Amino acid sequence: MSLADNNPEFPPEQGSDRQAPSAQTEPSPSSEPSAPLAGDPISYVIVHPEAAHPAISNLPEDLRISWSWPHLLLFLVYAMVSQIVIGIGALAYYSTSRHMTQRQIRHLFESDPRLIVGTNVLWFALIILFLYVTLSVLRDLPFWRSLGWKKLDANPLAGKGKPWMYFISGSGLSLFVIITSSRVKNAEHIPIQEMFKSRSGMLLLMSMAVLVAPLVEETVFRGYLYPVFARIASNVARLFGMDCSSAIRVGVVISIITTGVLFGLMHAPQLGWTWGLVGLLIFVGVIFTFARAWTGTVFASFLLHLGYNSMLAFLTIVGTKGFTYMPPHQ
Repeated sequence: MSLADNNPEFPPEQGSDRQAPSAQTEPSPSSEPSAPLAGDPISYVIVHPEAAHPAISNLPEDLRISWSWPHLLLFLVYAMVSQIVIGIGALAYYSTSRHMTQRQIRHLFESDPRLIVGTNVLWFALIILFLYVTLSVLRDLPFWRSLGWKKLDANPLAGKGKPWMYFISGSGLSLFVIITSSRVKNAEHIPIQEMFKSRSGMLLLMSMAVLVAPLVEETVFRGYLYPVFARIASNVARLFGMDCSSAIRVGVVISIITTGVLFGLMHAPQLGWTWGLVGLLIFVGVIFTFARAWTGTVFASFLLHLGYNSMLAFLTIVGTKGFTYMPPHQ
């Protein structure tokens, strides 16, 4: 409808074949829906309460993934089988070539830093290989971006903060955990302490903690597991009659808690299943995933994780006077 149709001062032009502009082709700025907030699902469901169907287009960019529960089941089976295969391979090597007893091999798995770090790095590599083949090669997807790695929006109006703030926050979080863990009973008698009885063990552990663990663990937990858990939980919530926007919020909260719990449990064997320490790591995992959900990018949780592990490594270097002073054997 043109302006002349409603205003007598502007009669329609005679003989003109020009048609009035369509309201569908020229929407007013006020009628346009707000753009997604950098893939942030927490803000997205506030800005988009009109979402009423589980279509991908109604989901925040953060949760628009190409994998679902069948791929998740395959991933979990692969992760467990690959870890078992690595363990059997190491067991076969030490028992045949070095003629070691089962008890001696078990002690190696608990105390030998080269074996512990080597098997963990190999396992990490196999997991990343699985994700790369199944997501990038077979589906022709951009590997890092499809797993949530993108630039952090440092615009002050977005309210997400700058990258250095996440690194500093991670460092502060590690100080909080160190102070709190000092009050946990039997915190000194845990398997990971065996790694601190030799200079080579410390160097290997610190190298893996700073150079490998933040990248791999954030890619797996916050890049792969977080969105699929959120999608599954939101779908279940919709089955119980919840509207789409509320279901997304519930799914995000459940995924934040779930990935935090799994993160803590993954490190539980290293902590001797000391539940006070495991609980602290679950709390840390929840903080990491919340940062991922709030900013819409794994880069934020990676910086938190990097700052956290870097502070632990720095304090270890200071406490051992540059790896020249080893803690006494318990």
